[in-house]
Amino acid sequence: MQGIIVLLGVSFISFVIFQFVGDPTLALAGKYATQEQIQEVRESLRLDKPFYVQYLIFIKNAVQGNFGNSYIQEMPALDLILAKFPATAELATVAILISGGLGISLGVLVSLNRDSGLSRMVMAGSLFGISVPTFLIGTLLIMVFAVYLRCLPPMGRGETIKLGFWKTGFLTLSGWRHIILPAFTLGMYSLAVLIRLTRSEMVEILGKDYIRTAWAKGLSSRFVIFKHALRNGLIPVVTMMGMQFGQLIAFSIITETIFQWPGMGRLLLRSIYNNDRPIIVTYIMLAATVILTLNIIVDIMYAFLNPKIRYG
Repeated sequence: MQGIIVLLGVSFISFVIFQFVGDPTLALAGKYATQEQIQEVRESLRLDKPFYVQYLIFIKNAVQGNFGNSYIQEMPALDLILAKFPATAELATVAILISGGLGISLGVLVSLNRDSGLSRMVMAGSLFGISVPTFLIGTLLIMVFAVYLRCLPPMGRGETIKLGFWKTGFLTLSGWRHIILPAFTLGMYSLAVLIRLTRSEMVEILGKDYIRTAWAKGLSSRFVIFKHALRNGLIPVVTMMGMQFGQLIAFSIITETIFQWPGMGRLLLRSIYNNDRPIIVTYIMLAATVILTLNIIVDIMYAFLNPKIRYG
């Protein structure tokens, strides 16, 4: 129920904002269109109606899965977004797997060897990942691996295989080679955040009394670290990963633009340039739905990580 309220709020705010970003009928009617032609276009798109009427019409259609047609491509907006969704979802999935796997592993390593030179290098690298903009990281990776070393392609998605409506690059070598650089670029910030978060949680937990008791009992280091310490420290880390995954899917615009990745981000950028409202609103609603769904999944995972957590 809270999620439904959030989605209604997101849609309402989007509609309010679009009242102040220009009239799309001017671009659609043409530069030399008369006032009568502009009015005809406005009426055909129902933009002549009051704001609240437009919003109620949108909500009524959205409940039925109809988000309107693109002003530019004259195709259902939802179909255009979903056609680009597999590319963005696969990119975000690889990015979160890289950032999650490396972030947790390096975070644990740094927490166990806080004063070593390697730990200091990892923490310095995490500051680099947080501070450097995404477009600069992507450009540097292209220069090193695509221009100088020539071992990875600089742009595109590579060869894909269609499985139903889903086009995947996971089943081809070309697809894997093309996804490496953009996935690292997209996941670099998340990787840095997860390293620092895992380290702080592990340092705090390793100082708890029950951890010292476990050491005193003579339990193996592996059992104490992974069974007692890491499992209890994963709750905030999993929460952050869920939030980061949603953001990677929703806000991969810069990465997709740099690497010419054919995902939702590039479609959104073109739609903003053309003031294609149905595409923009559909994208926002889909992004909000994905983020809400991931938050619910994270809440459910709490009970598996900590058996003391139960939902009534």
